[in-house]
Amino acid sequence: MSLDDSEYFMKPAEELPLTDDCHHYQGKHEVPWDIQKYFAQRYSIFSLYDYGVYMTDDAWFGVTPEPVANQVARDMYGTDQKKHILIDVFGGAGGNSIAFALSERWSRVISIERDPSTLACAQNNAKVYGIAPGLITWVLGDSFEYLDKLFNHTEELHPDLRVSLDETVLFASPPWGGPGYRTDEVFNLYNMQPYNLDDLHTAYNRLDHALFLPRTSDIRQIARLAPPDRKVEVVQYCMEGASKALAEKAAKQANKGEKKAKNKAAKVEGSDAEDVDLDEVLEEYRRQQEQFLKITETVIDAPPRARAASTLMASPHDSNTLLLFGGEYFNGSLAQFFNDLNIYNINRDEWRCVTSPNAPLPRSGHAWTRAGNPNHVYLFGGEFSSPKQGTFHHYSDFWRLEPATREWTKIETKGKDKSPSARSGHRMTYWKQYIILFGGFQDTSNQTKYLSDLWIFDTVNFVWHSPQLPPAQLKPDARSSFTLLPHEQGAVLYGGYSRVKATVNVKQKGNKGPSQAQRNVLIPKVHEDCFFLRISQPATDANPNTPPVVRWEKRKKPANAPNPTRAGATMAWHKGRGILFGGVHDVEASEEGMDSEFFNQLFAWNIERNRFMPLGLRKPRQQKKTAAEPRGGRRGRAQANEDELLRQLAALETGASLDDADEIELARKEEERDDDKPVRELPVTMEPPHVRFNAQLAIQDDVLYIYGGTFEKGDREFTFDDLYAIDLGKLDGCKEIFTRPVEDWIESDDEDGDDDDDNEDEEEDEDEEETSQQLYTPSKRKKRQDEVSEASSEPSSEPSTPSEEDETETAATTVDDGLPHPRPFESRREFFVRTSAEWQEILMTSLRWKNIQPETLAIKEIKAKAFELSEEKWWDCREEIVALEEEQEAAGIQEVVSLAERGDAASGGGARRR
Repeated sequence: MSLDDSEYFMKPAEELPLTDDCHHYQGKHEVPWDIQKYFAQRYSIFSLYDYGVYMTDDAWFGVTPEPVANQVARDMYGTDQKKHILIDVFGGAGGNSIAFALSERWSRVISIERDPSTLACAQNNAKVYGIAPGLITWVLGDSFEYLDKLFNHTEELHPDLRVSLDETVLFASPPWGGPGYRTDEVFNLYNMQPYNLDDLHTAYNRLDHALFLPRTSDIRQIARLAPPDRKVEVVQYCMEGASKALAEKAAKQANKGEKKAKNKAAKVEGSDAEDVDLDEVLEEYRRQQEQFLKITETVIDAPPRARAASTLMASPHDSNTLLLFGGEYFNGSLAQFFNDLNIYNINRDEWRCVTSPNAPLPRSGHAWTRAGNPNHVYLFGGEFSSPKQGTFHHYSDFWRLEPATREWTKIETKGKDKSPSARSGHRMTYWKQYIILFGGFQDTSNQTKYLSDLWIFDTVNFVWHSPQLPPAQLKPDARSSFTLLPHEQGAVLYGGYSRVKATVNVKQKGNKGPSQAQRNVLIPKVHEDCFFLRISQPATDANPNTPPVVRWEKRKKPANAPNPTRAGATMAWHKGRGILFGGVHDVEASEEGMDSEFFNQLFAWNIERNRFMPLGLRKPRQQKKTAAEPRGGRRGRAQANEDELLRQLAALETGASLDDADEIELARKEEERDDDKPVRELPVTMEPPHVRFNAQLAIQDDVLYIYGGTFEKGDREFTFDDLYAIDLGKLDGCKEIFTRPVEDWIESDDEDGDDDDDNEDEEEDEDEEETSQQLYTPSKRKKRQDEVSEASSEPSSEPSTPSEEDETETAATTVDDGLPHPRPFESRREFFVRTSAEWQEILMTSLRWKNIQPETLAIKEIKAKAFELSEEKWWDCREEIVALEEEQEAAGIQEVVSLAERGDAASGGGARRR
C-alpha cells in the first residue's frame, strides 16, 4: 500500500518562503563586519547578485564562488555518461547546485540542506538564474540520514527521492573547520569538523563521489582512499588570485578490466599530466594585476616579446602611435599568453608598456575595433590554454579601452543569451554608434565549432542586439579568420576559414583484397565569397533599445582575387580599400602531411569596385629640381594653401570650431617639439617581408605596418619577431623598424621517433642552420613569383581573349564617373590645387540635393570638405595611376605637364605668338 506524503521519513521540500534570516544586502553599511570581505566579492560569488540573490549570514562562509562552481561542474561533466543523477549533499545557498543544473549534464540534481532559511535562499537564487522547475529537487533534512535510507531503507523515502545507485554521482562540499584549519600549512583532514575525512568517505563510498576540500588538505591522506591499483584525481581551484580548495574524485570499487584501466590512466598521464589548472593560472594573473595601484606607462628598452594571434591597431586618438595587445607564443613545447598593452610611438621610435589594475586577462585570437568616435576601442573574446595546450578556455568578456588615458573598462551585460557566446577567431568592425561582431569558433579540445551568428552592440544604450534574419535570406556560412571592414552603409565581409564535413573514400584491406569504403571527415575550407551587410538605423522616435535593421547581400566574387586562394591573409582598411598581405595555401594532403605554400604579396581591394590590384614596391623617383623652385610662385602659394586646408581639416576632425584652428596648430607644434629627438635611420629594402600568414596589419597616416606572423617548415612553427612599414602613397620600399631572430623550436616528445633518434642527432645542427638560412633568404617561391612577374611584363605574341566576366569587371573599373581624375606622378596636393574649383562645385551641388544651403558654411569649411572629396578620389584611383606611372617610367617619362594649365608661362607664350 502507498503511504501518505506525511508518513515518509524524507520527501521533496515545497517552495519555502524567505525568512528574516534571508538577506539581500545592497550596501556595505548593512553588512555585519565579519562577512564584509565576502560581500565585497559578491559578484564573484554570484554574478547576478543585483538581480535578487538572497543569502543567510552563515551561508556567506560556505558558498562556492561562481567561477569555481562552474569549473567544478565542467570537471564533473566527464563522469560516466550512464550516470545522469547528481546529489549535492551540502546544498547551502545553491552555488554548486545551480552550476550543475546550468551545465545541462544531469537529468536531475538533488540538493539537500538542513537549514530552512538557507534552503529558501537556494530556491530563490535558482529562480534568479532561470533554472527550470523540477530540474533541482530540493530536500530539507540531513544528508547522512538521507543516504542511510537510500542505501538501507529505500521504502522510507518518498518515491521522488529514490534513485538507482548505478545512475547516481554524489558531490559533497562539507563545512570546513577544526584545529589547524586556518593556521596549518598542511591540514589534517581527520581533524576537520564537524565531519572528518573518514566520516565522509565511509558515508559515500558506495557511490562515485567528489569531495570539495580545503586548499591545504593533506594529499597523502586523500591518496590513501584509493583502492589498490587505482588512482584518485585531485584538482586545485583558485579564486581572486589564491588557491581556494581541492576536489577529490573517487569512483566506487567495480570489476573493470585491467587493460581498460591502464589505457585510461595512460591517456590521462600522457595527454597533459604535467599541465596546470587553467583557473589557477588565470586567477594568478588576476592577483598579480590587482597589485597595480594605478595605470602606469613605462618606456621599455626593446620591443615586446614575439607573439602570434595578437591585435595591432592604429590609435584612433592620435596619428603617432600604434596599439598592440595580447597574443601567444608557442615554442613547440609550451604556450605562453600575454595581456600587456604596448604602445609604439612612431616619431620617437619608442615602445612603452602599460600596466593597469583592470585589464583583460591573457589571451589570443581576440578581436577589437575602434568605435565611430575616436575616443574608444572595443575588445571581445579570445582564448587561453594550458601551457601544453591540452585544455582551452574561451572568453566571452567585453572591454572598452580609452586610447587617450589607456584605461580599460569591462562592460557587463545582464541576462542569459543577451550577449555573444565565448569564442575566438571572430572579427569586429564599426558603423556609426554600433560595434559589429560576426563568426569565430569554439575549441573544446575534442572538436571545433565554427559560428555564423551576428551581434551588434549599441555604444549609446549599452545593449547587444542579435538581429533575427529571415530564414530564406542568404547569409555567410560559419567561419573564422575572415575580413570584416567598415563601410559607409554597414560592413563588408570577405573570405575566411572553416572545416566542413565531407565524405572520402578510404582503402580497406580484406581477405579478398583491398576494397573501398566511405568515411565522414572534416576537411579545411578557404572561403572566397563576399557579403555586404546593409544596416539602417531605427526611426528617431523608436524605443532606445530598438535594434537596427540589417540585411546580408551576397556580392560577386572579387575580380582579380589573389590566386591561389589563401588562408591567413590579413587585411586592413584604408580609404575605402582593404590592404591584404601574406597568407598560406595548402596544396595537397598526403600520408606525410600537408604541403603548404606561403606568400608575401601585397594587394589592394577596392571595395566599391570589388576588384583586387597588386601592390609592388618600386625605387623612389629622382625628382629633378628646376631653377624656378626656389622662387615660390604658384607652387609655393599652392603649398601654403594646402597647408591651410589641412589645418582647417584638422580642426573639423577634432570637432573644434574653425576659429580654434590656430590654437590646434600651435598645440600640434608644441607636441612635435616635445617629440623632437633624433630618430635612427631605418634600413629600407625593395623586398616585402618574408613569406608568412596571420601577420598583424595596421595603417596609420597612410603607412602600412606589418607585425609578426607565422611560418611553418615541416612540423615546426616559427613566430616572426619583426615590424615593417610601407608608405602606401609612394610604395618606395619597405622600412625595417625592428627584426629579431626567431627562437628555437622545441620538439615535443611525441614528434620524436624511436627509429630515427640517431639520424636526428646527426642532422639536428644541419636542420637548424638550414632553417635559419631559409627564414632569412629569398625563398624559391619568391624567385618563382619574380620569374612569373617578369614573364608577364613582356608583350605577348598572341592577344588574349578576356572572358565575359572579366570584360564586365574591367568596364566597371574604367567607367568615367564624371569626377576629376588624378594624373600620373601627381601628388594629393597637386591634384587638389589643379581641381579645387571643381570639387567645391561638386560639394555645393551635393549639399543642395540634401537641402543644405552652402551659403551657411564658411569658405574655409567648404574648401576643407572639398579637399576630403579629392583625397578620397585620389586614393580610389591609386592602383590604376601607379600602373600608368610604371608604364611611363619604362618609356622614360617622369612627369606629365598640361600646357593649358601652366599659368604665367603659358600666357606669355601666347602673347609672343600674337
